[in-house]
Amino acid sequence: MLPKLSVLDLAPVLEGETPAESFLHSKALIQHAEKCGYTRYWVAEHHNMEGIASSATALLIGYLAGATKTIRVGAGGIMLPNHSPLVIAEQFGTLESMYPGRIDLGLGRAPGTDMLTAKALRRDETGAYQFDELVDELMSYFDEKDRPVIAVPGKGLKIPIWLLGSSLYSARLAGAMGLPYAFASLFSPDLLDDAINTYRRNFRASEFLEEPYTMVSINAFIGETEEEGKFLATTLYQQFLGMIRGKRGKTLPPRNMDELWNEQEKAMVLQTLKYTFSGSKDSVFKELSDFLSNRKVNEIIVNSPIFNQEKRRRSFELLAQSFKENSKKM
Repeated sequence: MLPKLSVLDLAPVLEGETPAESFLHSKALIQHAEKCGYTRYWVAEHHNMEGIASSATALLIGYLAGATKTIRVGAGGIMLPNHSPLVIAEQFGTLESMYPGRIDLGLGRAPGTDMLTAKALRRDETGAYQFDELVDELMSYFDEKDRPVIAVPGKGLKIPIWLLGSSLYSARLAGAMGLPYAFASLFSPDLLDDAINTYRRNFRASEFLEEPYTMVSINAFIGETEEEGKFLATTLYQQFLGMIRGKRGKTLPPRNMDELWNEQEKAMVLQTLKYTFSGSKDSVFKELSDFLSNRKVNEIIVNSPIFNQEKRRRSFELLAQSFKENSKKM
């Protein structure tokens, strides 16, 4: 059985455009994803990045949920040590009250930025080491118990909470708490299998889940031809090449990468983005099938920062088509 398909959107800001335009692109994409049958649409908290506009994550979720009717919308994720758990409970309690049964809350423990910006966020430097306590506190605001401090809205609301990670820490914690788990294999491929196995090995049934539920993130670029799909992927390669060189900027149009990187940089980028699938609809599905063949994965969440927005929507459409066509054969 094929896993469910979902969308990860970092609200990329294109070269020559503003964040306001990126939000319009995200609105068009989520509406298209809903029509194509995607399960959920997540946006992720990042800060101090000119090319990513999803810093005020809860606000963006509200905007996108208001533009759709059925697709789940959520955070992939909120970097909890950046925030007061009570404030996050109130924000997502508000979202769930506005869009009942459609809101997800994914939690990460990284800052989602550089350390200088983390300090500007008034982030407690010890927060990442107290992540389990922060998660417990946040979840307490959603239960029915009477407490001296309550989240309004929030108390008594059944908002699915996910733990996200790129290491084994959150995998162990998600398993022990009986929560769904999402692994950031789109930029941290090396520990994918260890993380899935650690999560499943440590899983304990809970009021939230009876069985383990695993999501993995990938990058996918599907064109009308093999060549077009691979060319579209160079936008992402340029982004990570810029990180290696200590340069951050807006999302760039695709280019011939041989004109930009040296062999060492190429190896570093391709290793970091190991789980990037690009090409035609059929070739990407074949590669994804191989990727999934020996892994217990319930859901794939797909990042596709394609510069041309019409081609971006088309890429998601082709991916959904390939899964629907092949699900009938399985």
